[in-house]
Amino acid sequence: MSASIGWIGLGRMGEAMVKRLLKAGHAARVWNRTAAKAQPLVEYGAQVVASKLDLASCDTVFTMVSTTDDLKDVLFGEGGLVTGAKRPRVVIDSSSISQEGSAEIRAQLEGLGVAYLCAPVSGNAKVAKAGKLLVVASGPKALYDANEAYLAAMARKVMWVGEGELARVWKIAHNTMFGVIIQNLCEITVLAEKAGIPRHVFLQSINDSVLGSMYTRYKTPMLSNLTFDQVTFTPKLLLKDMDLGLGAAKAHGVAMPAAAATRESVARMVGRGYDDIDFAALLIETAADAGLSLKPDGLTLSDGLES
Repeated sequence: MSASIGWIGLGRMGEAMVKRLLKAGHAARVWNRTAAKAQPLVEYGAQVVASKLDLASCDTVFTMVSTTDDLKDVLFGEGGLVTGAKRPRVVIDSSSISQEGSAEIRAQLEGLGVAYLCAPVSGNAKVAKAGKLLVVASGPKALYDANEAYLAAMARKVMWVGEGELARVWKIAHNTMFGVIIQNLCEITVLAEKAGIPRHVFLQSINDSVLGSMYTRYKTPMLSNLTFDQVTFTPKLLLKDMDLGLGAAKAHGVAMPAAAATRESVARMVGRGYDDIDFAALLIETAADAGLSLKPDGLTLSDGLES
């Protein structure tokens, strides 16, 4: 076990994840580009630091940022984590980034004597707050074993899938499926509603069929009540991940026609200005294409968790 923890990145996911670590009794020093976002963690025992370099003396530093470029910046950019005389022993990254970008970062970190573990997750902020994330890691097995307890403090399950960047491939495949499922779910829901089946009735029937899943059940309240302001994942972030998925498919020679079509639907949403809204708002666009104007169903269901 490492002796001290640092954390970089306190967006929806990062804030929820580090809070689970703190609640599990692990001390942590935290940094975020917008410092005000870090202050609420003080009451949970976090120490807020002024710069990334203030975390360089930590044994293990977690990172949770938006893109490959963001990760490179917090590590190697001006005032970056590993740009000073001191460096952490381990960096564990949970961001959703490309396999190629992750390999570049690994080479740079290992060249500086810093070990690197990929640890992307399945789950949104609600899932993270409940401690129900799935963490899938790759990198040296001994490194995973040494830090598994930290990962377990944030998750319902942790898995090691192999060496190198294999966890990145897993995450890319996971989020590509994420997009394809919501595309298809919106299409069939609009078909059913335009034919005359109430939206919440159709969705509940799918949930009770062989096609139902944890995911369709989680999305049913939002799709029924059109509560897309309860953001779990934005169209812009989904578009980034769909592009990563198609890039990986090209690199490995795998045809993914369903993913390619979904990517275009998501790109259209981004182009039309869908910003701080849940990506399931794709339902609105799909309905509009069918000449259907949607209204909330008024279905009363407790908020679910979404993986």
